[in-house]
Parts: sequence; C-alpha cells; structure tokens
Amino acid sequence: MLVVARNITRSYAAQPVLSPLNLTIESGERLAIIGETGSGKTTLLKCLAGLLDLQSGEILFEGERVKGPREVLLPGHPSICYLSQAVDLRNHYRVEDLLERHSIQALENDQQLAGLCRVDHLLTRKTDQLSGGEKQRIALAIELSKQPKLLLLDEPFAHLDMGHRSTLRQVLDDLHEQNGLTQVIVSHNPTEILGWADRILVMKKGVCVQAGNPVEIYERPIDAYVAQLLGPFNELPLETGQDPVILRPERFRLVEAGTGSLIGIIRKKQYEGSGMLYAVESNDVTYWIKDHDAGHPIGREVGIFVDTTTFK
Repeated sequence: MLVVARNITRSYAAQPVLSPLNLTIESGERLAIIGETGSGKTTLLKCLAGLLDLQSGEILFEGERVKGPREVLLPGHPSICYLSQAVDLRNHYRVEDLLERHSIQALENDQQLAGLCRVDHLLTRKTDQLSGGEKQRIALAIELSKQPKLLLLDEPFAHLDMGHRSTLRQVLDDLHEQNGLTQVIVSHNPTEILGWADRILVMKKGVCVQAGNPVEIYERPIDAYVAQLLGPFNELPLETGQDPVILRPERFRLVEAGTGSLIGIIRKKQYEGSGMLYAVESNDVTYWIKDHDAGHPIGREVGIFVDTTTFK
C-alpha cells in the first residue's frame, strides 16, 4: 500500500472540512476524487501532500508518517508532488533553465521528460511567451523532474481548451503506462475521469460517501447526490415504500406510443454528439432519455422503454 490515511480531520476557523476520513491508495493506481464545491477535495489533496497540518489522525506514505508544515522547514513530502490549478512559473525565465533549476536527475533524463510532457519544443522559450496549457505541462515536467512516486493534481483541466486537455490527458496516460506513476486527480468533469480512473472516491461535507470503480459509481450511485456529480439521471419508483432506482438516460429508449412501460410527451431535446438527450414528461415526472434517433420533435407523444436488467 503506497498511502494510508487513518481517521484524518482538518478544520478551518473551527469549521470541520475533513471529518474522520480513511483512505488507501495502491501503488500504480489512478484515483479520482469528486464532490461538490466545499466538500473537502482540495483540502484532502493538500493534506496528502504534507502541505497542511491535520487536527487528528495520520497519513502514512510507504509506511512512514507524512509530516505537516509545523514539523518541517519546507512543507511537502519529497516523494509527493502537488500541482494546483493555478500554475505559477517565474516570469522571463527560459523553460530549460527552470527545469534544470528544479531537477534532481541527469540532463538526458530531463530531455526525455520534456518530450514525454510534450514541451521539448518549448525549452528555449521564456515563460511569458507560453499559453496556459503549455504552462500547465511545463509545471508538470518540473514536478516530475524531482522523481516523485505520487502525483496529486487539483483540477488540472479546469482552464484548458479541448486541445490542451487532450494533450495533458495523453501525457498522464503515458506516465502511467511507461512509468507506472501513481496519480490522484480532483475534478468536476465526468468526461475527464470516467475513462481515466481505476477508482473514484466521492466526497460530501468532508467524508467519503461512496468509493468504487467508474462503472459502479456511474451505474449504481448510492443516492441522488452521487448520481448528479456524473451527469443526468432518473429516479424510477418501483413499489410503494421502496427507494427509487437511479438509472442513467442510456437505460431508457423512446418507442412508439403505447408500446413502452410509460407514455410521455417530449418537452426538450439537446444534441450531445453520441445521441440526443430528451426530456420527456410522464405523469408529472420528467425523465432524461438518451436516444440515437434525433428525429423526435418536441411535443410528440412517445412510449418509454426501461431496461429493467439494471435492477438486478
């Protein structure tokens, strides 16, 4: 086990941000942490990095306790790198000079790292000549030049356009495939993590409310809070007294009126590339339904087929 967090707590101005929380991270794992704003995601990441002191509990990295800022001269663990969403590079420095300044490895390895991070063509540029996406990857290369065993990324895609997001995603994939680097990402975007993470941890008010692989969290969320973090969902009542079943729009299909389990009226529609997302009203309940047929007009009466195999 690379990281073990035991009953850790953290507060700001007497307001609990992390309640007693337990967490383990396997070596080579890719872990995504999600939750609403203020759920404690960034605080957890900084505690794991040794950048914040704990109120109680402990964090072990490779069996040794991670010390907080009160115990060390320079906050942070030498084998753990933390990259915030606000990248801060020194102005008017050449990229290669910054990399050399922070690196603990040979120049040849720095050059290979620059290629891996897709910044080898930027080494002679100055930092004030770079785009946001380029700065993000250079900051990542600088952190990786310290040869960490754990990479913590706080909303790394938040301010990037689609092209730079795709490039950074490929860099992270290469780091995992070539070096087996353990990675933890905090993100609000489900498309960034569902196809990337080995495991997802869901936080609410400082505690973990659900953890599992992406299929489990997406298809079988424990409640509406978890479900809404990863996109549209429906709550389908079964029998009186039972909790409703949460089903994603992909588990529904529009059929000819009178042939489905339910009958409804299409109230809204929006194109999503892989299909059309319809809002269908039935008995004063609105269902979100994803269908590959984009030809259904607003106002049409339709049948709703529900894939009941997901109940089992």
